[in-house]
Amino acid sequence: MSGSAAAPRLTRWLEQASAPVFASVAIAAAFTAYFCMYGVRKPFAAAAWDGELSLYLIIGTYTISRKNFYIIAQVLGYCLSKFIGIKVISEMGGRRRALALVLFIVFAELALVGFALTPAPYNALLLFCNGLPLGMVWGLVFGFLEGRRLSEVLGAGLSASYIVASGAVKSLGAWLIKVGLPDVWMPAVTGALFLPPLLLAAWTLARLPPPSAEDERLRTQRAPMDGPTRRRFVRAYAPGLLFLTALYVLLTAYRDFRDNFATDIWEALGYADAPEILALSELPITIGVLLALALVMAIRDNRRALLVIHGLMLAGSLLIIAATALWQAGALGPVAWMILIGLGLYVGYVPFGCVLFDRLIATVGVVGTAGFMIYVTDAFGYAGSVSILLYKDFGQPELSWLAFFTGFSYVTGVVTGVCFLASLVYFTWRTRGSRARSAAAP
Repeated sequence: MSGSAAAPRLTRWLEQASAPVFASVAIAAAFTAYFCMYGVRKPFAAAAWDGELSLYLIIGTYTISRKNFYIIAQVLGYCLSKFIGIKVISEMGGRRRALALVLFIVFAELALVGFALTPAPYNALLLFCNGLPLGMVWGLVFGFLEGRRLSEVLGAGLSASYIVASGAVKSLGAWLIKVGLPDVWMPAVTGALFLPPLLLAAWTLARLPPPSAEDERLRTQRAPMDGPTRRRFVRAYAPGLLFLTALYVLLTAYRDFRDNFATDIWEALGYADAPEILALSELPITIGVLLALALVMAIRDNRRALLVIHGLMLAGSLLIIAATALWQAGALGPVAWMILIGLGLYVGYVPFGCVLFDRLIATVGVVGTAGFMIYVTDAFGYAGSVSILLYKDFGQPELSWLAFFTGFSYVTGVVTGVCFLASLVYFTWRTRGSRARSAAAP
């Protein structure tokens, strides 16, 4: 990296810093920024929100729990945000990312204040507004990290944030309610606690130096993608991208269901009086996923890494099936089951947000951004999440959360496993002889 006298002091220092020092600073900033986003997104799910609502629709009257109604409202906003992000994130340059990051999260926090001040059920509209900007935060943060020799380790550090953060912020929210904070104010108060570290994280991310010439040689140049460029990329690799997008719909729905109803599932498993289990059970999952991504980082050949990533994700699908079968047979306890299916889930889910498309772009030599395909898959993934929530409420309302989740685990493992295998076969064939295959060779 070449320094510049006009660059901020931190940027000049990081340009000359060793790889471990640069990685430590970048990971700390990215982890903190995304953790803070979860601080304004997920705490409300820790409250019980008892009661039911009657929805008067053209086709009839339906009853839905208040909590489900709130979750669906927020996920709809988050889903719409992902579709908006396909264009916004793929076209946004580096200078505006940090400002957008702060503005989006502050807007979401103000929506939580409005949620507390608005009577139910109309405050669900404020949860929709809360989710609306947050879906673009991942792309903003990852945009500072992609296209580097260290992208795997940087992406792993960023990904660890949402594995840990969801349980941590819900544990904090549950504690605030336990000490007497009203349910409706808990989300806003929890979110406000994360605003100061967010500002520091955004300031640091804005001062990360851009990828060096050596980074671009190894991972190809990263640049905003306009409409024609995006269409050409999709047409060139449509079958494989279709498999990945289809399975990600199910994987996201499964992950979001497990996340949103973790409190209910743990209560059904006998852990109603142990809110700390929400955070503690995610720690071994985080370690396992980081070890898997570390394996990928050690592979310099981009094509080989792309195929190994597919193999790891396929193994995750098989782990979900095996762990669920063993739990039902009595060979696994509930805690071990939840940890193992969480590991299988995140080994398949995490690469989509950091290393999968980063390595794909490096393999095929496209000048663009991984954020484009991350947001295509994310957008349809959260559309699937909304569909699953509606199906559970209106299609199988008599099933308990635990029974529904158990069946959902088998469906997710089988369908995603087949699709991962199909994608592996396609990209093995499609990237044979790729010019970029040797680009990362020593």
